[in-house]
Amino acid sequence: MSITPLYSTEATATGGRDGKVSAADGALVLDLAMPKELGGSGAGHNPEQLFAAGYASCFSSALGLIARQDKSVGKLPEGTEVTATVGIGKTDAGGFGLTVALKVSTPGLDRDVAERLAHAAHQVCPYSNAVRGNVDVEVSVA
Repeated sequence: MSITPLYSTEATATGGRDGKVSAADGALVLDLAMPKELGGSGAGHNPEQLFAAGYASCFSSALGLIARQDKSVGKLPEGTEVTATVGIGKTDAGGFGLTVALKVSTPGLDRDVAERLAHAAHQVCPYSNAVRGNVDVEVSVA
């Protein structure tokens, strides 16, 4: 598959999970800290939070695109939310892997329509395409 980027960005991390991360343009500078659940202080952000935020916002955009393309929907209802829950754990092979659960809430939209839109968004979302076949992703509608 060949991709011609429409946009590129760059971020640099120093110090691993207990360091800092910053975007090249200076718009994002965050302190990182290992979560308490993994034995750290929890006094900063962690890669799983950043991944969850990115995935949720990207999936929300994909959902909006699919809704606009669907003549019977046109646009998402006000208050639509996508929540991404990202988990990290050991794999059977001895490394670490991620799990993702995406929960879509579309107030006032018929559940069948919301499920159809969510599953179609999962096919076009760049994050979904990036992890497909490597990360277990569950998509559900609230």
